[in-house]
Amino acid sequence: MPVTTADIAKLRKMTGAGMMDCKKALEEANCDFDRAQEIIREKGKLVASKRADRTATEGVVVTRIVGAKAYMLCLACETDFVSKNAEFQASANAILEIAVGNDIADLDALLNTKSGAITVADLVAEKSGQTGEKVELPFYARIEAPMVCAYVHTNHKLGAMVGFNKVVPEEIARDVAMQATAMAPVSISREDCPADVVEKERAIGREQARLEGKPEAMLDKIADGKLNKFFSEYTLLEQSFVKDPKKNVAAYIKEKAGDATVVAYKRFSLND
Repeated sequence: MPVTTADIAKLRKMTGAGMMDCKKALEEANCDFDRAQEIIREKGKLVASKRADRTATEGVVVTRIVGAKAYMLCLACETDFVSKNAEFQASANAILEIAVGNDIADLDALLNTKSGAITVADLVAEKSGQTGEKVELPFYARIEAPMVCAYVHTNHKLGAMVGFNKVVPEEIARDVAMQATAMAPVSISREDCPADVVEKERAIGREQARLEGKPEAMLDKIADGKLNKFFSEYTLLEQSFVKDPKKNVAAYIKEKAGDATVVAYKRFSLND
């Protein structure tokens, strides 16, 4: 059965694949559109497997807030050229819509969620076939709190979501989200800092003190001091507030919003 221009346009609209890829798929499938879509998906997986050793260090971070929930994901690729393509960015937002529509909890669940007859993982593989680059979904998260805010940097390569224990003015929420995006805290506070991070920093502090020739009996005390400095630099609430370094983020929130505090936080950067 001859392949027409209308057939190619129809399959292109269905899959987003290039015109020549659509033509070849339709020819191979004898104009069976279901089979042609499978062929394009298979091609995407083949491209992805061939480029498995490549690094996807470009891409786009997208967010959405629905009521008390905030969602964020990153669709990554190899080049800045592809990441700035309108279709690529639309694909990232389309996957985010699937996540929001199904209220997906985590990345594994999202990858296994179906959109029509195929999974999100298949959609990502298809994008690899369409672009000829390695395309992957390295990050997805959802937070929930009485008030949530999300911020994505202007280069669309990094962003953060923060949740508060009560409603605060939009300006304060945005300031804290921007702080989290820019300063990359490892946790909200010292209390929820991962135990392995704490132990690693304490061990580094002890070793530094030992190399400086400090007495063995003083190592733990010195390490605790260095750990306090780490908390002041790398936990969100204890960090110096970028817009007013004389106070930390906790003090800024207290000054502007009383007993409000951050209770949820997620961040992602393609550059980290």
